[in-house]
Amino acid sequence: MKAVGKYIVIKPLEEKNVKTEGGLILSEKQREDIRFRQALVIEPGSDVEVLKKDQIIYYDRNAGFGIELNNKKFKVIKEFDVVVIL
Repeated sequence: MKAVGKYIVIKPLEEKNVKTEGGLILSEKQREDIRFRQALVIEPGSDVEVLKKDQIIYYDRNAGFGIELNNKKFKVIKEFDVVVIL
């Protein structure tokens, strides 16, 4: 699989439970108001220069579209939807 142009193929990472500063544990469903999600870069597009395969990023959770290939689910986003590279 090869991404084209400024598109990036990512695999969203499961974020099970998150503990707040006050000690509350929030499940995935309770965190729907958090705008950014973590993902693994599977394949950066041919025009993307700052990302490399297997980097962890944060991206806008409303960005892109889903794709399924060989019974595996991925997401395709644009380069400007990436907000942080870890």
